[in-house]
Amino acid sequence: MSEIQETLLQSLEAFQSTQLVKNKYENILEHLDSGVILFDSEGVLTFINVQMARLLEISRKSLTGLTLLQILRHPQLSRYKKKKILRIYRETIFHRKRYHELSDETGRQWLLTVTYGDQMDGDFLFSVKDVSDFKQIEQTAYRNDKLAMLGKISASIAHEIRNPLTAIRGFIQLLRPHLTKLGKDEYARIILTEIDRANDIIYEFLNSSKPSAPQTTVIPVSSLLKEVVLLTESEALMNGCEVVLLDESKPLHISVDVKQIKQVILNIIKNAMDAIADQGHEHTGKIEIRTRKDQKNVNICISDNGKGMDHITLSHLFDPFFTTKESGTGLGLSVSYRIIKNHRGYISVDSKVGKGTEFVISLPIVEMS
Repeated sequence: MSEIQETLLQSLEAFQSTQLVKNKYENILEHLDSGVILFDSEGVLTFINVQMARLLEISRKSLTGLTLLQILRHPQLSRYKKKKILRIYRETIFHRKRYHELSDETGRQWLLTVTYGDQMDGDFLFSVKDVSDFKQIEQTAYRNDKLAMLGKISASIAHEIRNPLTAIRGFIQLLRPHLTKLGKDEYARIILTEIDRANDIIYEFLNSSKPSAPQTTVIPVSSLLKEVVLLTESEALMNGCEVVLLDESKPLHISVDVKQIKQVILNIIKNAMDAIADQGHEHTGKIEIRTRKDQKNVNICISDNGKGMDHITLSHLFDPFFTTKESGTGLGLSVSYRIIKNHRGYISVDSKVGKGTEFVISLPIVEMS
């Protein structure tokens, strides 16, 4: 073999080796769980992977070779995504922002990273990663911090407030006969009602700071839910809705503090009634309670056809003091969250505006011999 042929063969082998490496890395990029898209210095899209095309809901073939303006004019690109892309473009070009936090139509959270500069030879690389699970962990940690802070505050001031309220209530009751003679008994009644309401709020503070340790008893879930339905049926009828219990045929048992779990379920049903009432008197309300076994847990599902909640409300739902009601304290669901956590369970919620809400309470199942 001549020297020229040997050199050509080495060059061919080097090219093939380089091509194999290139194909390997392109294949990795194409199938990453993160979305990747690359624009050259002229603003033309030169590469897009499978995940990014899936997020944009447009085929890769129809996107490659387009400019940003042509992508924005693409007939398959939704109006919602056009607004997001324009916002990212403005913040990247005019404000040199490299990290963008986004949420999509379903409420999923995404982190978009932009890489450009000398190391990219004028190209712009955009990568998008789903960070919803990280955000959920972050929110849970934040919520637990708030609950811990609430505990310290409520423990230090609740008893001190209760003492003067008790004294005021006692003196008002002593003065009530004199007010009645003056025809002002209504004043005394209002004062006593407001003092009782203040005491109720303090009681909620104390419960939310540290719900008592569960005094557990093994009970069938069906008996607990039947009792809850009996307690809520009359109020539901007054609010123009019905409560329906769909129980599993096979008995399921849980070890719980009956009083505490009943408090959680009643609180969720009361919220469901309020959500249904907000739909107006002409709306036929329905609250459905059902149970199902899920591996080692019993799931108690409580759904309603009320007004539903948006993503912002959902993200703060279990935070202490967060409420959408004028007369609410924002403590009911944060207490419920703590109670279920103390039972080694978890509580989740799914909601759509105008369609309704579903809470799922998961508690460890007790296998009966």
